[in-house]
Amino acid sequence: MRNVLPPRSALLLVILASAAMARGREPVSRNIYLSDEPKAEVPSVYVAGEMVTVLRFEKPCDRERTKLLGWEGRFEPVECVGKKVLVEPLKDLKSGDGFLLVVTLADAKELPFTVTARNEQFDHQVNVFPDKETKGALQSRLEYTEYRERILKEENERFRKEASSIDHALAALLARDALKMTPFRQQYVSLVKNPKGAELLVTVLTSKKPDKVAVIINLKNNSPSESWSLMEARLVAERSGEQRPFALRATQETWGPGGESGQIAVVFDASAFDLKDGLDRLVLELFRRGSGIREAWVFLDRHLLGL
Repeated sequence: MRNVLPPRSALLLVILASAAMARGREPVSRNIYLSDEPKAEVPSVYVAGEMVTVLRFEKPCDRERTKLLGWEGRFEPVECVGKKVLVEPLKDLKSGDGFLLVVTLADAKELPFTVTARNEQFDHQVNVFPDKETKGALQSRLEYTEYRERILKEENERFRKEASSIDHALAALLARDALKMTPFRQQYVSLVKNPKGAELLVTVLTSKKPDKVAVIINLKNNSPSESWSLMEARLVAERSGEQRPFALRATQETWGPGGESGQIAVVFDASAFDLKDGLDRLVLELFRRGSGIREAWVFLDRHLLGL
């Protein structure tokens, strides 16, 4: 077992996350269907600092009578453009902050909203419908139903393929510390600490029969307040960016603040190094949910792994 990396390292890990990046939010689009009930709750709109949230209505809004109360020093002036209202806070709102936004439509109807924030996401666009039975609302719900049906079909097909995949079975064993039940042997280990963010212990393993490579990432979330979750992982050729197939398994979806730890395991066939440009280096990239930032990456060199 070797713990010292050679000069042209087979394993190089870089952490990109910082305290500022950790405050990022994942943008989402969603629909709000309003109610005429007198006791109906005022709908919330979730915003993030220096990011524009667009509220889209079925009718034009009245610029003069659309107001955000108490916005001075906290927001850019609210803009009313046609059927859209644009809201942009100058910085992230504090926990518990709430501002009353009153949008007045061209027909003089007033629609109140609470502008606030939440940890993981912010509203990129909010489509506002006066009720569930308008033509626009029905069309929106139909499109969403069709979208969900397509996603479910794709997920079912992916689960079917993964159920019979050797690589996914091996990744599941490695993620649960069952190395002895696999053919892999350890090659390199690297530790990168971040006292206020993600601390990663990365282990690279190989096997000859079958001819495969595995990467185990033991991740510890040292942030005192922010959760950490993986948005996406990619295995790509270093120069061309060509994506290569791999299997991934993780012990959890989210790492809580205060030191919660867990493992991510990636397994791929050594033939992934057979690239069109003839180079023999791959990069395993990790993208964090919320910020979308490429937070860490591992360089893998075929020759230095003995393949």
